[in-house]
Amino acid sequence: MNNTQTNYGYISIFFHWLAALSIFALFALGYYMVDLTYYHTWYKTAPELHKSVGIVLFALMLIRLIWRYKQVTPEHLASHSTLERKAGKLIHTVLYAMIFIIMSAGYLISTADGRGIEVFELFVIPGFGAFIENQEDLAGLIHKWLAYVLVALALLHALAALKHHFIDKDNTLNRMIGKRQNTNNIR
Repeated sequence: MNNTQTNYGYISIFFHWLAALSIFALFALGYYMVDLTYYHTWYKTAPELHKSVGIVLFALMLIRLIWRYKQVTPEHLASHSTLERKAGKLIHTVLYAMIFIIMSAGYLISTADGRGIEVFELFVIPGFGAFIENQEDLAGLIHKWLAYVLVALALLHALAALKHHFIDKDNTLNRMIGKRQNTNNIR
């Protein structure tokens, strides 16, 4: 279940893929819902679902961060260049930061009028109203454009993993899908 020097544990793998699927689903739903008209059956449902999943993802990302810092990070593979190692670390840091900024902006959009966010009709995250003038518009722009950048970076991240798998023929992708590897190509 835990990470080792050579492999990611199943909990880290679970968090990775759950976050990836949730982010792409939230992006697709967000893209879909912005053009809904008042009379569309999903006009109220889509934003409520988007907010609820976003809040749950926020909590899971906090747990993921705690888990990540309590775990050993698997060693880099010998096939990874210094540039790839630095780029990977930078991209991961940027991805985490963007995810939390996007979710915080979503909160600021949804609570600018003082109402809380109802999460799957189970509980309400309180809203504190607007902190600045035009908060929902400014937060909306940040939320929208960073979501586009996040998805582009996530796709770049996926392409890099595929490059490692098919061109470099190393175990980068295998480690994140749970396929165990031997220790002879760890640097």
